[in-house]
Amino acid sequence: MAYTPDLIAELEILALYNLDNHLEGLKVHNNATSRAQGAITRLHEKGLVTAADGGYLTSLGLDAAEHAQALLTILCPQPA
Repeated sequence: MAYTPDLIAELEILALYNLDNHLEGLKVHNNATSRAQGAITRLHEKGLVTAADGGYLTSLGLDAAEHAQALLTILCPQPA
């Protein structure tokens, strides 16, 4: 399985969620890029977020966001 541009866009959205506050959601407005709009719609269709334009993470979405953000922490160089 390869990382497609659609999957990367979904990972980027998951990385935006604040894992320290589960009551804080996201809203992807209609003037957002088509890439972001498509990503949030797909995340909703997959059951990861509560609304087609964002909303809150579901339980599965929280797991996915935690993994996505952990992967970024591991792969991105840390400032010295």
